This record gives sequence, structure tokens and C-alpha cells, in this order.
Amino acid sequence: MASPGLLQRLTPLSGLWPFLRPYRGRALLAALALLVAATATLLLPVAFRYLIDHAFVQREAVDGYFLALLALALVLALFTALRFYLVSWLGERVTADVRSAVYRHVIRMSPEYFETLQTGEVLSRLTTDTTLVQTVIGTSLSMGLRNILLMLGGLVMLAVTSPSLTGYILVTLLLVILPILIFGRRVRALSRSSQDRIADSSAMAGETLNAVQTVQAFAQEARETVCFDGSVALSFDTALARIRARSQLTAVVIMLVFGAVVFVLWLGARAVLAGEMSSGLLAQFILYAVVTAGAIGAVAEVWGDLQRAAGATERLMALLAQRSPVQPPAQPLPLPATGDGLQLQDVGFAYPSRPGQPSLSGITLAIRPGEQVALVGPSGAGKTTLFQLLLRFYDPQVGRITLNGVDVAQLDPQALRRHIGIVLQDTVIFGASALENIRYGRPDATDEEVFAAARAAAAHEFIERLPEGYHSYLGERGVRLSGGQRQRIAIARAILKNPPILLLDEATSALDAESEQLVQQALERAAAGRTTIVIAHRLATVKQADRIVVLEQGRIVAEGTHSELLQRSPLYARLAALQFGLAEVAA
Repeated sequence: MASPGLLQRLTPLSGLWPFLRPYRGRALLAALALLVAATATLLLPVAFRYLIDHAFVQREAVDGYFLALLALALVLALFTALRFYLVSWLGERVTADVRSAVYRHVIRMSPEYFETLQTGEVLSRLTTDTTLVQTVIGTSLSMGLRNILLMLGGLVMLAVTSPSLTGYILVTLLLVILPILIFGRRVRALSRSSQDRIADSSAMAGETLNAVQTVQAFAQEARETVCFDGSVALSFDTALARIRARSQLTAVVIMLVFGAVVFVLWLGARAVLAGEMSSGLLAQFILYAVVTAGAIGAVAEVWGDLQRAAGATERLMALLAQRSPVQPPAQPLPLPATGDGLQLQDVGFAYPSRPGQPSLSGITLAIRPGEQVALVGPSGAGKTTLFQLLLRFYDPQVGRITLNGVDVAQLDPQALRRHIGIVLQDTVIFGASALENIRYGRPDATDEEVFAAARAAAAHEFIERLPEGYHSYLGERGVRLSGGQRQRIAIARAILKNPPILLLDEATSALDAESEQLVQQALERAAAGRTTIVIAHRLATVKQADRIVVLEQGRIVAEGTHSELLQRSPLYARLAALQFGLAEVAA
């Protein structure tokens, strides 16, 4: 099978054009500087020829020729420096834009997307792949174009200097093109494989470090180290194969090119001895041969970088081409401030990663504005999945969900989520201060509003006792706080947001008895006048709810008040008996 053309191999790099387009003025200026510097380089051998033939042999004015040579060198230096600055600026700027575009795109993807993609792989693309893009734009592409110009210009000047000797060089060039085509294709495949292995290692490390306490608690440090070492070794072996291929390519090209140059120069020396060409002309030919040979060798070197960058760009563009399964409508409807509340109509849903296992089936539920509804049931009953659908992290495959009479699929997801506050069982704390963690609920909130929310969540006192109070850094994922403290920070964040709908997923599960009572009172105050949906395993926290909905295996099996469910729901009665004791339930 014939090898694909050079342009076809570099096709993925065309994906960078939208990022280069805003800076095409600088790119054109860099190209102009490149052209001037290459022209100055190609004029140097001519200057040396005249210096040898006229200044030395014919003893004409030596000073003038040296001044001309110096002026040419000055032009070369200035425009080479200008080219270097401009292409380096372009490399850094485009890389920053690509990183921002990838991050901006990924952070808007629905959770469904991350069921199959590890965050470590995304981080690898944001770092390693974009660094390769920076290398190709800031260095390799410019060097490649420069050496292509020198190669083509050198060949033209070789032909002008001595057509017969140039003919011999052109024949030998055919021996150079073949290994470039063969090895270049292999380098590209190995480059992509190498980046994939690095991404795998990053994903493994990210997952393990995020669970480092669990790893240490189970004394599995040695096992995880062995696994990571194996992943790194595989990355090394793949990278070594790529390096080996590039080394072979470079060695073969340089050997063939300089072997051909030595042979042709031997022929040129014989021509000078025979009086068929001057010493200056031979010197000019030698310099052009060196420039051309060096340019061909550099192109072979740069070709490997371009292949790696093409593989990295292909991965980045593939990431940017992914579309979130949950898309905002082209013309989102406005969300009415008032209405009939939340309505779930015959909702059915299965996670895309396990389509054969429905998580919800035939869910029909109406929640009035201001009503407090509790969702209870055994683990895996579908309670958290309901929250995921209400936030439109996923769309149901069957049925629909409306808010104040509008289908949530017709709303802008951000507008919907601004309408909802949430406190999760798995509390998320950012690596920032306590003040900024709470203010995340409403970035424009004043310090006093943050303090008020913290007091309402029973968090103010322990925050004040931190070394720097509200400005204390909480550590990555809140490692400097206890579980209960982290949860109270999250509750304060939700209270500060002050949304019409509040979702609480085991919001008091990590609190001690005293703190739970304080926070429960705070949550009751926060729930006043707003719709509140509570997931609870501890039934004592939801006994006073307006309505309790019992779920089992993704279906609603009963709903009513605490006392009603004790009488007519065997599942609820069993759960209550386990938690309250038979005597209390009977009472």
C-alpha cells in the first residue's frame, strides 16, 4: 500500500488553524522575518565566493567585501531574532488558547461523558498534548519552514553554481526521501501510542492520589506502586520505540546526505584542478551543499516533532469534537418565577453505561411549591438518580420533568441549576479559603452575607477558631477539616445561594448529635418558603416532612406522612423498626 502524502500525514495540525487565525497578522510578520533570514543565509555563500575570487585572487578592495559580509550577517541576526520572538509568542499564545478551549469545553460536559473518560486522561491532554502543540508552533513549524526554504533555495543555487554537480546530488536525494516516508509513518503511530500510555499513567495516578487515605488505610501502597510502575514502564517502552525509530531516521538521512555531499565535492575538487571552475565557485558550491544537507537533516528531525504534534492535536481535536449528551435548546424558554412546582410524568431512566438496568421506572410525582418532600428507601432505589435528573445532569429516556409548567429540556441548564441549591452526601470542598468556599454559592455575596450563611449552618464558630478564620486555606478537598465541618461548609454554601428549590442528599449524615440538631434547625429555617427535597436514610430527620416518598428498585411504592406509611407501607415500617425499635414504631 502506498504511503500517504506528506500533507495527509499532517492533516490533524489543520485543527489548530481556528486558534491561529486571530493572530494571523503576527504569523505573517513571522513568515516575512523567516523569508528575509533565509534569503540572507542563502546570500552568504555568494558573498564568500566574491571574497575569495575577487578580494583574495584578484586583490581587489578587501574591506568592502568584509563590510558587505558583516551587513549581511547583521540582517540575518536581526531577522532571526525577530522570527524567534514572534513564533515563540505564537506558540505560547495558541497553547494557552487551546488549553482554555479544552477546559471550557470539558467542564460543560454532562456527567454522562465522564462515565467513560477518566479525569487523568483529560489532564494529560491539557498538559502533555498541549506542550507538544506549543513545541510545534513555537519551534518545530518555524524550523521546518526555515529549513524547507533553505533546502529549496540551496538546491536552486546549487543548480545555478554547477548544474552538473547538482545533478549528482539530486539523484542521491531520492535515497533520502524513501526512509523519511517509511520511518515518518511509524513515528506518528508510535507518538500517538506514547501519548495514550502517558494519559493512562496520569489517570491511574490521579485516581489513586484522590483516594490516598483509602489506599493507606488498606495498606495497599506497595500494590498501587507496582501497578503505577508497570504503567510507567509501558509508557517508557512505547516512548523508547518512538525514540528508536526517530534515531534510525536521523542516522540514515544524515549518513546518506553527507555521503552524497562528500562524493560530489570530490568531483568538484577534480574540476578545480582541471581548471573547469574557480576556487570561489567551488567554495560557494560547498557552502550551498552544506546548507542544503543541513536543511535536509533538520527537516528529517523536525518531521518527527510534527508527527508527534499531529498525534497530540488529533487527540485534542477529538476531545473538542465530543458533544455533551445534555445540550441546551437553541432557543431556551424563560423559567417562570411561579407555577405548579415540580412535576415528574412517567419518568424512566437507565444510565448509559448500563442501559439494561433501569434506575427509574414509571416515576410520576408532583411536588408543590414550598412543599418539603423526603425520599427514602434502600440503597440503589433511585433516590440520587432523581436528583441527577432534576439538575438535568442526564435526560430521562422516558417521560418528562417540568418546573412551573415548563419542560426542563426546554430550559437553559445553567438557568435551571441557578434555581436549585444542593448539598451532597459526598461533600465537595475546593482548595481555597473558607470564605471563598462558602461564597461559591453566590460569588457576588458580601462578607457579611457569607458570615450569616455560616451562622445559619452552624459553621461560624469552628471557622472563627481556624488559624486565619474565614481566610484559612482548607486544603485540597478540605483535608484540614473534619467530615462534619466539611458538610457544614457545604450547607452554608447552599444557604447563601438562597434558591427556590433545595436538594439535600443526606445533608446531616456526617455530623455528631449536637451539630446535627443545630444544622437540622438551620435547614428547617432555610427550607421555610421554598421547595425542599430530602434524601434520607435516617428517618428521624424527615419524620416532620410534608410527605415521604418510598422508593424501591427505581419505583415509587408508597407515599404519605410518617404515621400513614407506618400503617400501609411494609417497607417503610421495616426501615422504621430497624431504626426506631419495634416499641416506638408500635407506639
